[in-house]
Amino acid sequence: MTSRRPRARRPGRPARAGLGLALGLLGAALAAEAVSEWASRRELGALAENRPGRAEAVVVLGYGNRGHRANAINRWRVRVGLRSRNPAASVSTLVLCGGAVHGDVSEAELLARHARDELGAPGPFVLDDTSRTTWENIAHAVPVLEGADRIVIASDPLHALRARRYLRRQRPDLARRLARADDQRLGEMAWLKPLVVVVGLEALRRDARDRRARRRARASMGR
Repeated sequence: MTSRRPRARRPGRPARAGLGLALGLLGAALAAEAVSEWASRRELGALAENRPGRAEAVVVLGYGNRGHRANAINRWRVRVGLRSRNPAASVSTLVLCGGAVHGDVSEAELLARHARDELGAPGPFVLDDTSRTTWENIAHAVPVLEGADRIVIASDPLHALRARRYLRRQRPDLARRLARADDQRLGEMAWLKPLVVVVGLEALRRDARDRRARRRARASMGR
């Protein structure tokens, strides 16, 4: 009598659900990396000078921060700013942006404390501790940017892309000096990057919608 081989067990529902969740998370992480890489390379200038002896300004955009120490996102942004510096620049000015939007200490001061006191970063530092929006971050940084041959905006890639677009709208002559930040590294902040990308894409969509609305309003006024 021939004995039957036992059938291989198929994965149960919990195992299939776990596999599906893992694949979904992996897909979201890979998509976030791809979108971040795309954003990191957009809206750069043709005249950015990366040669020795040139002056640069690295603008670090603050994030809402309670308490008296930079939070994880602000620490990430400072790291991006510092590693984006050109070591051969004659002057490399860190422009740290953000008012006291969510706490009693400005985001700019928290960024400076982390860069200077915890990471030992050399100056010079310029603090914009009054701005409350990304648009104001860029507008308040313009006086420093005017003296730079190379301009870098440091944040997460999609937020930095928004800020580069704002500089192009405010001062297209300075936008021609924009250089790429070292803001996209595979796997960095992987636990947070998918959410950052979703928020960033929504902000870009909202900006585009608002610009279309303003153009329509101007067109209707001109009729």
